[in-house]
Amino acid sequence: MEISTLAAVNAAKRDRLGAVLVSDLAAGTSHLVTEDQVAADPLGDEIRARLLSGKSGIVDIDGKSLFLNIHLPPPRIVVIGAVHISQALVPMAALSGFAVTIIDPRTAFATPERFAGIDLRADWPDEVFAGMPLDRYSAMVAVTHDPKIDDPGLIAALKSGCFYVGALGSRKTHAKRVERLTAGGLDAATISRIHAPIGLDIGAATPAEIAVAILADIIQSLRRRSLGAASGAQEASP
Repeated sequence: MEISTLAAVNAAKRDRLGAVLVSDLAAGTSHLVTEDQVAADPLGDEIRARLLSGKSGIVDIDGKSLFLNIHLPPPRIVVIGAVHISQALVPMAALSGFAVTIIDPRTAFATPERFAGIDLRADWPDEVFAGMPLDRYSAMVAVTHDPKIDDPGLIAALKSGCFYVGALGSRKTHAKRVERLTAGGLDAATISRIHAPIGLDIGAATPAEIAVAILADIIQSLRRRSLGAASGAQEASP
């Protein structure tokens, strides 16, 4: 690999930008395509599919054998609320390859005993995000039912282009949330990115079942996300 290509790979990793190293196996040449360059590349459709699946592999195109090596930033889930749903969600998310951060300023809930070995922040969301920026490979899950805690996290997630933004609550609760966010200056298109009620509709009733529904919704959004959009706006979800 040429030094310039290696530098481009490292830059993509630093910027948490998905990329594909396309190598011609016969010619011994390679070039890097980042996710914001997919549309302009002749292999755009194949590269897009690989970026969404996260799977590297060989493809034969126009008589050439090309190896597509996928480089994706580790996806992460930021959960606002150290609640029972969060306790069920954390181990499942870890098994699925997500890094997880729990944020809750309520120290009675955010305890190491309840979330052993987890990145736990007993602070207000806006204080945490000042030192931990969100990005297009971040998912936001707000489950406290307390607007003073949930809303700052939702606003930060929507502004930073998280691939998934979800909030717990009924449709009536969400309608009030929409009113607050609108009053706070967010437009309707931005607010509509919030998955609410949160999670896929599987009839979940218990905290563990709700956690399953949330994680499934997150994975679906990750695999169907739009690529290279600075706003992080995701493709339409059911």
